[in-house]
Amino acid sequence: MRILAINWLLRVCAALPLPLAHALGSLIGWGLLLIPNDLHRVSRTNIPLCFPEFTAAQQRRLLHASLIESGKTMTEAGALWLWPTPRLTTLVQGTSGEEHLRAALAAGKGAILAVPHLGAWEMMGLYSSLHYPITSLYRPPRLSELGEMVRHGRERFGAKLVPVDAGGIRALYQALGRGELVGMLPDQEPGTGNGVFAPLFGIQANTMVLLSRLAIKTGAPVIFAYAERLPHGRGYHLHFLPAPPTINHAPLERSVTIMNDMVENLIRQKPQQYQWGYKRFRTRPAGEPTIY
Repeated sequence: MRILAINWLLRVCAALPLPLAHALGSLIGWGLLLIPNDLHRVSRTNIPLCFPEFTAAQQRRLLHASLIESGKTMTEAGALWLWPTPRLTTLVQGTSGEEHLRAALAAGKGAILAVPHLGAWEMMGLYSSLHYPITSLYRPPRLSELGEMVRHGRERFGAKLVPVDAGGIRALYQALGRGELVGMLPDQEPGTGNGVFAPLFGIQANTMVLLSRLAIKTGAPVIFAYAERLPHGRGYHLHFLPAPPTINHAPLERSVTIMNDMVENLIRQKPQQYQWGYKRFRTRPAGEPTIY
């Protein structure tokens, strides 16, 4: 029943114009505010941790706005995964900094596109696959029955999704060797023993090292990007920001710290559109108490 309900919601939302889909998402967001749920609970923990300088009223406003944006993330997925190409491309209202990505690819070493969970990250993946050859790691969703729809939605414009294993990592190196684009989510929690601790909003966060290893070994430029969700369902504005060249140089820990600094800088641009319901600080350094 749960799978049927999600499939039904995705297809209903895909049948709506984006303003109506986002309006429905806003209603879901208000429901997340009123009904106890994990998204609300984790967001209520993360926001004061990352913005201690905010007053209690500012933290509440950010919490409310972020849950409404989370609702829009749910309801826009139908359009992003199911709309035909001509209709989907009308949603991109503009781009900023894309010349940095084009210049990086023109240098011949490929490029790493780092897309945190900010704004409409699915839109950024689709736009990139429409315009550039791109390879990304793919982990099937927890609800395995949705895997086929998710994978088809992400690959339908030519993106290549590879498994999170040695073969998948090898495919990322090969893509960069061909001068192509590699997409990564730099703010994923890698799990105990699979990352290094680096500051994020002043908090030691267990952080993935694969992006930095790729950047250091290949010299591929790193471009950070996010798709800003415009108000009233007007579409999206895509932002591309180059990382400092020092991200391509050892030591690994410094490169990882630069990556987290870039992620934080992007989040601060549109904090209400970040996925605050994610347990980003789940793994703690030895001796520290759990946060969630």
